[in-house]
Amino acid sequence: MNELIDKTIASLKLNRFDVYCAENGEKAKELALSLIPDGSTVASGGSMTLTQIGMKDALVSSGKVSFLDRNAPDLTDEQKDEITKRSMTCDVFMSSTNAVTSDGELYNVDGYCNRVSALLYGPKSVIVIVGKNKIVPDLPSAVTRVKSVAAPKNGVRLSCDTYCSKAGHCVGIDGKMTDGCRADRRMCSGYTVMAFQRIPGRVKVIIVNEDLGY
Repeated sequence: MNELIDKTIASLKLNRFDVYCAENGEKAKELALSLIPDGSTVASGGSMTLTQIGMKDALVSSGKVSFLDRNAPDLTDEQKDEITKRSMTCDVFMSSTNAVTSDGELYNVDGYCNRVSALLYGPKSVIVIVGKNKIVPDLPSAVTRVKSVAAPKNGVRLSCDTYCSKAGHCVGIDGKMTDGCRADRRMCSGYTVMAFQRIPGRVKVIIVNEDLGY
């Protein structure tokens, strides 16, 4: 596994991502906080990785940043939409990734696509925290990982009533990348691959030497 991590880090750097390493989730959280300037407006995508390491609580309790929380209680749909739109131009956007290949690519699949939009363009800085369990050899393996691991588990977590949340795998597991169900709350609508960074220093990837998220 260490060899795979080393190869992934080297490939990400070759593709002009800034790459950092952390031994565990707690160290990853501390490192991420150190990469966020005081006074920043910070937002995040829905991420079990960030939840597991307590990233939101750390940001809020620091008192040094303004956190845009679209999941705060008692928000109207209009307020949630406004916060989501503001997240597209925040100072720092935080997320995990559905898979990272040892070739140095970040593969992500989204339902509403607000997360992948912010990853690709808008926020001045992006911090991606990813556990070693999400490292795969190549893009076909990344596709399979989402259809067999990430989508089913997130379907259950979010009560999406999709085929994968019941069967434990995507209905299109043996098909092409975009094959899937036709459920109203299908999570797999937009597919993105981040393969190279034209803006040096914008996307920072923290590889964590433990399993995190889905």
